[in-house]
Amino acid sequence: MNLALRFLGVGSAQAVELGSSGAVLERDGAPLLLIDCGPETLNRYLDIYGEAPRAVYVTHTHMDHVAGLERLFYRAYFDSALKGKVQLFAHAALLPYLQARVADYPNVIAEGGANFWDAFHLVPCSRGFWYEGFWFDVFPTRHHAPMTSFGITLKGAFAWTGDTRPIPEMLAQYAPAPALIAHDCGLAGNPSHTGIDDIEREYSPEQRTRLLLYHYASAADGVALGALGYHAAQRDERVALPAPGASIVPPNTSKVVA
Repeated sequence: MNLALRFLGVGSAQAVELGSSGAVLERDGAPLLLIDCGPETLNRYLDIYGEAPRAVYVTHTHMDHVAGLERLFYRAYFDSALKGKVQLFAHAALLPYLQARVADYPNVIAEGGANFWDAFHLVPCSRGFWYEGFWFDVFPTRHHAPMTSFGITLKGAFAWTGDTRPIPEMLAQYAPAPALIAHDCGLAGNPSHTGIDDIEREYSPEQRTRLLLYHYASAADGVALGALGYHAAQRDERVALPAPGASIVPPNTSKVVA
């Protein structure tokens, strides 16, 4: 089994030319899980894979990460093979925001008689979730208000922070080596996003060797991050991942022996 992370977009909300930040976890070259669905993410996904995603994880509800869910609704609702089967994973704390931002508009189709969630199989989670035999850990990040943004990790393989300030203690727990760490980072930080000075101050030298930086403000900023010795992920870049941990069992879960 070979896992890879394909970056569909790497830009901040203003960096339209870089695409909305999001990625696909691939298994043996096939899409497994889409992480975030910004305004143009679905188009990019369809261009690459030729079909709609069957599973989406949402890190938080800013529109550059969820606006594409409306288009995915129409794609799934009117396709009998997809309707009600596209799994949408989100931390339970996000559900009120997700409902308000993308699902609450009256008459989601002109004829009425449809609910936004009819197109999806919504799976709320807290510590994490199972999908296709893998346990994915979910953990809070630091983006605006507490408990409004959540990263995801497949232990031993990768972590995706979503938008965040530095979270070294979380990554020490959820993304030990050799996992790659896809991390929000621009040249300059702010109260909701990480800057390169934050990276160099907050993370250990070992953690910094495993960083893949995204959510930067321009192509020029990506070049500048590379010149500083960091891996600035590129749109459409595909990165091979280490094999996940052998156990792949969620914490506090006991194995049942028959």
